[in-house]
Amino acid sequence: MEALRFKLGGKTAFFKNPEVNTYFYFSFEQIHKPALLGMMGAVMGYRGYEAGYGEYPQYYELLKDLRIAVIPEAEKGYFPKKIQSFNNTVGYASQEQGGNLIVKEQWLENPLWTVYIMMDSEISRELADRILQHRCTYMPYLGKNDHPAVITEAVMISLEETEAEGERIHSLFPASAVTFDWLEDFTFKYEEYLPAALKTSTNHYEMQKFCYTDALAETVNEKVFCDGERNLIFY
Repeated sequence: MEALRFKLGGKTAFFKNPEVNTYFYFSFEQIHKPALLGMMGAVMGYRGYEAGYGEYPQYYELLKDLRIAVIPEAEKGYFPKKIQSFNNTVGYASQEQGGNLIVKEQWLENPLWTVYIMMDSEISRELADRILQHRCTYMPYLGKNDHPAVITEAVMISLEETEAEGERIHSLFPASAVTFDWLEDFTFKYEEYLPAALKTSTNHYEMQKFCYTDALAETVNEKVFCDGERNLIFY
């Protein structure tokens, strides 16, 4: 099986968690699939939410079947974060005198992921060709346009399906896909509910629990692929 592999990072990133916004706007810890598909839609030049659309925006309708795997290049899967404050002075952002809104957001600092895209469709191959040739129709961002994305080290690789019982899964994976003996030695375990898809009725996020750990898998319910060094689960 063939796949595109590249490094994706930037100075900062912000993937807004819509469930919490009382005092701060919090970010998801990892880039999630809908956000990554939005970036790939920018690379391809597809239309987004600002254009009229049917069941889904054009970018999501065309890219939702892409199979991806993501490895956080961070110690124990966690990136440093800081709260950033800035003013929104467009006038209609706040009912306060002067129309000034003080926005506080939680930004990821120096995030970096290794991303894999399975080459199993004509669109995935066209996307790979654009990334390999550094051709983007629109500027890709890490969550919003305050955070330019940097794509490097893009290369086509071969993957081999492998048995992963008793081995480590090096990528993020749906928590339901793998079971572990948590009594065995391991040094970290990251879990978070992340957006995995968009709902057809509202385009709101469908959430799924994801895991990242150096524990050894006991049973695996999904296909596992190896790039020669690291075991990956695509979703």
